[in-house]
Amino acid sequence: MRPSFATIDLDALRHNYRHARALGGGRALAVVKADAYGHGAAACARTLEPEADGFGVACIEEALELREAGITKPVLLLEGFFDTGELPLIERHGLWTVVASPWQLEMLERHRATRPWRVWLKLDSGMHRLGLPPEAYADAWRRLRALPWVEEVVAMSHFARADELAHGHTPQQLSVFDATVATLPERPQASIANSAGLMAWPAARREWVRPGLMLYGTHMLDAPRAEAGALRAVMTLESRVIAVRELGAGEPIGYAGTYVTTRPTRVGVVAVGYADGYPQYAPAGTPVRIDGRPGELIGRVSMDMLTVDLTDHPQAGLGSRVELWGPDLPVAEVAARSGSSPYRLLTGLKRVPRRYTGAA
Repeated sequence: MRPSFATIDLDALRHNYRHARALGGGRALAVVKADAYGHGAAACARTLEPEADGFGVACIEEALELREAGITKPVLLLEGFFDTGELPLIERHGLWTVVASPWQLEMLERHRATRPWRVWLKLDSGMHRLGLPPEAYADAWRRLRALPWVEEVVAMSHFARADELAHGHTPQQLSVFDATVATLPERPQASIANSAGLMAWPAARREWVRPGLMLYGTHMLDAPRAEAGALRAVMTLESRVIAVRELGAGEPIGYAGTYVTTRPTRVGVVAVGYADGYPQYAPAGTPVRIDGRPGELIGRVSMDMLTVDLTDHPQAGLGSRVELWGPDLPVAEVAARSGSSPYRLLTGLKRVPRRYTGAA
């Protein structure tokens, strides 16, 4: 078997959820969209269900996958629904839905429900993606509350720049959100904090928080925060050295000869590449761990293989373990060195089998 795999530490996942919920001080919706950011939605949701307040997914296909896996806790459709055909499914499976556009509201007004619904009404507080503008929000709220089968409406919005700790956009969004919610005829439960908002902006912690990336042990905050330092990496991507080459100085390595040795070099060929989700354009010098010690990438990443420098690792050789990211090598560091993001690296994992530890 090809010696490349991702180990998913479910104990670390539990730890991160508990940390997020404690920070929020209320209820926490565990975001498991995009196959739990590459970690396996069904396995992660089953692990968290005994203590999670609910789950967030992008669309109904992801919600139904959780229901088919036996998940009974609330599941929120973060993008809402896309056509009328989904409404009976939402009702049948007891899903919660976001309403973020006028046409979704109009569709609900034409629906004839047979059981209570919970709806999250999204405000565009400054991201300008989904959400109703502030001037239309109170009217939409009243229209939803007028539907006899809507038993609860949660006010929500989403941050655009919460990972930029010195930028003023997040306080502006909070101000717009609070001012708009204050115009409602009732004080609703509210949710605005994503992972960055939860860790870096205490004023954003409301009745519901929505941890996503932080559940998986990483973040994109642009300055240190103790709240982020408490996270534990959930995924470890690793492979093995499958060949060792001895090259002299001045020898090119890999496609296009982008790296040329400057000294006699021991080269380790590792069975992982961009077809597995490792960043194709990670430059020479990108860190790896070789048998637990710091090492680095040399040469261009190929579809199925990459090369590392074993010159200063005399104990390493055929079969040596190479960690591409994990507890000892943050995925955010690898992403930054390759001009990417931890979101892209984690959700882009493919072909590599997952192994779970700390199972529920």
